[in-house]
Amino acid sequence: MSKYFDPDKPIYVQVREKIEDQIINRQLQEGDQAPSTNQLVSFYKINHATVSKGVNQLVDEGILYKKRGIGMFVAEGAREKLIQKRKESFMEDYVVKLVQEAEKLGITEEEMVSLIKQVKGRDKA
Repeated sequence: MSKYFDPDKPIYVQVREKIEDQIINRQLQEGDQAPSTNQLVSFYKINHATVSKGVNQLVDEGILYKKRGIGMFVAEGAREKLIQKRKESFMEDYVVKLVQEAEKLGITEEEMVSLIKQVKGRDKA
């Protein structure tokens, strides 16, 4: 397996997330041409079907669109769609569990906010 990928997550999901990250981070803007499946296969040294599965999911969700014979491009509103989807996932994957654990431990909302501020302060140092 390529050094670029986490062995605990399907590669097609990671390919898709890498493209999503480029859109969210504005490395790829609306209307920009996305890397082709052949470019991704060559760069990551992975199977074409694996790359296609991840890319096709982005096409199915309207994040990318295909221009026959030319390539794939970032759709209008793609960044906003991705941010919204990631915020929903973030809430489900992290915030819900955080709140549940805080309730078990008797941590108040104010204490949680204070802890978050502490952690954010550490990141800036």
